Amino acid sequence: MRHIAIIGSGPAGYYTAEACQKQFGDDVRIDIIDRLPVPFGLIRTGVAPDHQSIKAVARRYEAVALSDNVRFVGKLAIGRDVSIPELLALYDAVVLATGAPSDQPLGVPGEHLPGVIGSAAFVGWYNGHPDYADLAVAVDGRAIAIIGNGNVALDCARILAKSAAEFAGSDIVNHARDLLAASQPRSITILGRRGPQQIAMTPKELGELGRLERASAHVDPADLPPPASDEVLEPGQRKSVALLREFAQDHAEKAVPIRFDFFAQSVRIEGDGRAERLVLQRTQLGANGDAVGTGETYAVPANLIISCIGYRTPPIPDVPYDERRGRFANVEGRIMPGLYCVGWARRGPTGTIGTNKPDGFMIAEEMAADQPVPSGKQGRAGLDALISTRGLDIVTFRDWQKIDLAEIERARAGAPREKFVRVEDMVAASRI
Repeated sequence: MRHIAIIGSGPAGYYTAEACQKQFGDDVRIDIIDRLPVPFGLIRTGVAPDHQSIKAVARRYEAVALSDNVRFVGKLAIGRDVSIPELLALYDAVVLATGAPSDQPLGVPGEHLPGVIGSAAFVGWYNGHPDYADLAVAVDGRAIAIIGNGNVALDCARILAKSAAEFAGSDIVNHARDLLAASQPRSITILGRRGPQQIAMTPKELGELGRLERASAHVDPADLPPPASDEVLEPGQRKSVALLREFAQDHAEKAVPIRFDFFAQSVRIEGDGRAERLVLQRTQLGANGDAVGTGETYAVPANLIISCIGYRTPPIPDVPYDERRGRFANVEGRIMPGLYCVGWARRGPTGTIGTNKPDGFMIAEEMAADQPVPSGKQGRAGLDALISTRGLDIVTFRDWQKIDLAEIERARAGAPREKFVRVEDMVAASRI
């Protein structure tokens, strides 16, 4: 019997489990380990709460989780409860599918002032991640700056700008919904180092920004290149830029203006004890398409600054790490004998949820090539012995189903669920 441990229960983890089932058939036992008592990672705490159709992919992962040869081991932290060397001694293969849940630092003076937060923290706060349930977020009357030109920046702006009624049908947690419903930003500015044709925003998300009840999106026409230059863009990018051109022509002013500020690079954050303004440098496109500073600086008011410039994979003890890229050091997913990585932990925070699927199949094939015959290691039985010896209280998928049911039952009217935001409350619900 081949024994595989997968660290991380998000899309990359479940796609890898599915791939290993197809590669090895009935001759495999897979343990999917997560430090939280709840599975699905990014689907639960990263995807925007008003994008329920995307979250529906969890049903596919549930089918894998309920297979006879797959087990979910929740509330087991690598490095704290069990180490990578211990797992390597027990399993034929260990796969790191931990994603990239940490914010990339801004790298400018003042980034540690109160009022400056990363998108991982902000998204985790409104999505009910236990690590960020107590995040201090002040919105009412604030000038808000969002740094970044990707879909995460759009998610943050949209959630901040929505009215209470617009959260109907979403699973935004109550502590975030209540605060946001009672608050109204003075303004929201979305900042990007390059221009409209270089954004990483998709048409669907941009389109949503143009249909908000109390907010209107605005683009300075002077930032837009000649329309004819759009013809060389990929179709999706062309649609996105076309929406920006529509925003530039829309002069309607709603209660919350959302302004796109292109060719703007963060220089420093200033304020007396907390963020008050963001100093920026004007940029222009260089010969290779990079942003090049012009030396011209200016400031925008910013009492809340959300950085959406990318993510990093946190290091794990005993695992080689690529500090520059913010991911595990690997060659096509191989870290060292028996140790692999997939998804964002392998390649960095790029691609969509579905991009993780080929990673899983690649790693399953590498496992088969690296070790054609199972090693005879203990696998699951050995891990259970460690858990018992150390008195650890793990959560199984059957336990998660109790948490799931409890969250659905406690949902406000029209919402699919109300998530528990404390680990102890999740565990308590699992023991009923």
